[in-house]
Amino acid sequence: MSSLTVREVKHKKEFYQFIDFPHDLYEGDKFYVPELFLAQKDLLNKSKHPFFEYGEVIMNLAYRGDQIVGRIAAIKNPAYNDYHGSNIGFFGFFDYMNDREVAQALLDTVKNQLAAENYTKLMGPVNFSTNETAGTLVDGYDSPPKIMMTYNKPYYDTIQKEIGLEKEMDLLAFFIPTQEASERSIKMSKILETRLNRQGITIRNIDIKNIKKEAAKLRKIYNSAWEKNWGFVPMNEKEFDVMVGDLKMIADPKFAYIAEKDGEAIGFSVSLPNINEITINFKKGRLLPFNIFKLLMNKKKVKSVRIITAGVVEAHRRKGIEAIFFANNIIEARKRNLTGGEASWILETNKEMVAAAEKLNGKKYKTYRIYTCDA
Repeated sequence: MSSLTVREVKHKKEFYQFIDFPHDLYEGDKFYVPELFLAQKDLLNKSKHPFFEYGEVIMNLAYRGDQIVGRIAAIKNPAYNDYHGSNIGFFGFFDYMNDREVAQALLDTVKNQLAAENYTKLMGPVNFSTNETAGTLVDGYDSPPKIMMTYNKPYYDTIQKEIGLEKEMDLLAFFIPTQEASERSIKMSKILETRLNRQGITIRNIDIKNIKKEAAKLRKIYNSAWEKNWGFVPMNEKEFDVMVGDLKMIADPKFAYIAEKDGEAIGFSVSLPNINEITINFKKGRLLPFNIFKLLMNKKKVKSVRIITAGVVEAHRRKGIEAIFFANNIIEARKRNLTGGEASWILETNKEMVAAAEKLNGKKYKTYRIYTCDA
């Protein structure tokens, strides 16, 4: 067997190989959905993405001889540590062949690269924080992931435990079938909305055409409503604008809601068309030259959505606003004859949101895991 080496990505060719490795690893897997190449390229562009104004990412590739057999990134995220008063290093973009030695070598490389920071522990996979894609799939391998969710083979969890990674937190995904969703919850939402209107609380669609104006309201809610959640990191203005800009391209205003109290924004919810139904067939995640037209022409034909965020500032929780967000999604999905929506991800410790998904007859069908180990 050829010797195993791990080398830091230094050149453009290696950078592209880092992005493309999962495409080769999962070739022929009917459930694998390639990340869009341009999106990954922009995310990892040190001169373009605002994360690199304060954070650092060291990309690595593992080789057996001349063959690439794995990848990993060491991630320094001082914003996370400042916010949580912690001393944690991160790893992400963690993919490898079914080979424990490869996974161990990749993890050891990250430990060595982060050793100078004297971190007390490592946590991941996150790319670069829980504001981006995160987690290893540990349950629910029988269907493709929804938009902006991860996918991997079952051996990942087994090997990651064998190399010393331990569970830190599970992230849950619930699927809510459109036709099986709770009728009672939908009827109750109308009563709740009338009650809220009397209190000066209204719910409307987010104005996608004026998203720059809306973005400031949304960021304020985002950084407030999620501030006490495990793993949360506030997004600065540049980061939030990048995220909004990316989502604007695929967002549907009929699945985007904002709640306001006397004109002040207090909550919002966004569900995205599950364009993975389209991009699953895009070889190596390339949009050009023709796939971009397939995406634009078929976006309205997708049969499911992903509820990626639904939050309300603390002072206005438990009033039924979240329930109305969910119900509005279901009503719109029925108008379009969609199969259903995935509510994800939900922290396993977030009992209120778990209960809300279950009340709508949602079924937990996928679990993603964040791991930790000593640095």
